[in-house]
Amino acid sequence: MTGSSEVPGFYKRSVAERRAFVREWAGLSEQEAGAFEFPPGIDPGTVDRMIENVIGVMPLPLGVATNFRINGKDYLVPMAIEEPSVVAAASNAAKVARVAGGFATQSTAPVMIGQIQILDVVDPAAARHRILERTDALLEAANAKDPVLVKFGGGAKQLEVRILPSSRGTMLIVHLLVDARDAGGMNAVNTMCEALAPEIARLAGGRAVLRIISNLAVHRLARASATFPAELLKTETSSGASTVEGILDAYAFAAADPFRCATHNKGIMNGISSVVLATGNDFRAIESGAHTYAAWLASGDGAVVRPLTTYEKDRNGNLVGSIELPVPVGLIGGATAVHPTAKANVHLLGVKSARELGEVLAAVGLAQNFAALRALATEGIQRGHMELHARNLAASAGARPDEVDRVVARLIAEHKIRFDRAKEIVDELRRGPA
Repeated sequence: MTGSSEVPGFYKRSVAERRAFVREWAGLSEQEAGAFEFPPGIDPGTVDRMIENVIGVMPLPLGVATNFRINGKDYLVPMAIEEPSVVAAASNAAKVARVAGGFATQSTAPVMIGQIQILDVVDPAAARHRILERTDALLEAANAKDPVLVKFGGGAKQLEVRILPSSRGTMLIVHLLVDARDAGGMNAVNTMCEALAPEIARLAGGRAVLRIISNLAVHRLARASATFPAELLKTETSSGASTVEGILDAYAFAAADPFRCATHNKGIMNGISSVVLATGNDFRAIESGAHTYAAWLASGDGAVVRPLTTYEKDRNGNLVGSIELPVPVGLIGGATAVHPTAKANVHLLGVKSARELGEVLAAVGLAQNFAALRALATEGIQRGHMELHARNLAASAGARPDEVDRVVARLIAEHKIRFDRAKEIVDELRRGPA
């Protein structure tokens, strides 16, 4: 690398000029620099308007999960993710659930929370009442900022006022509840909070500081449930009944131990985040909200964190799984409305509303989690995952398409799924018999 990273006016340069600069600055080879080229179907101008200082794109594998039947409707689910086995696991889980009717889902209204932080309030309890007395007028002022949203049945619906102790003293936190309809809601909610902050500060006798949306969307939830027939959970070494018991044991472990629960919930988000990303939604917001919701669920009983899923056994011995989590996603605005691949994926998925998309996410999350627990309770998580990982290693080691299967077979047979061994096998294949 050469020179300083302080580059005045970098944002003013064209994409080609930025590429040329970073190539020279980092000493990239022609092949490395070529990785920044835009793939067919992606307009450089569109991408350049989405974020700052664009030099290219970072493509992820885009797969399609099959077998999903949700509320009696069939779906092909686009998933953008780099981790092997996720798409296959979701598809296989959906196939098992499909036998018993698939996934049943429901969701709440798409209500988001905007927060207005008020400090230096001398009488917070009385101030809370003063604000709530003006609820109708405040909601009217908020809705004046987005008449189109109101026209479609959305808009500001309610106020909540919390008195919050903190290391900086007592804070008055006003929650503005906004029905975002088919949007994610960030712009509408933030605009409304900005508009209300001065009047709320006046009513409280304090000063407004933060005015921003919360990603802990506890009013915008999606739920899914499915029955996984025990007879379909048999393996070479485990009966269906024992597999059910193993999954229940694994779930109990996650419910009791935060170290296990973190990975349990991460597995759920493997599926959900890949669909969120494929549809151009904010996967960071979904991740943050889901993991915080898991901790928020636990706060009532003193636990640190809770699984987002639950598992039970019905009277016939079948496994019944369910999930509930916040799903602040949208079909209007953001990358969903701009990025051509995201738009194509939404069309492929066939969802007609943000609520329907959220319900699909819940079903995918449950499917992904069931698949992981089933593997853990039977053959172990590594078997299927490492078989796919072996293919990646073979390709990384330079195996040609006609060599990959032979390299993978030997890696698995030897139980040495490592890059160095893959490279040795590739070299051996090309040397031929001794």
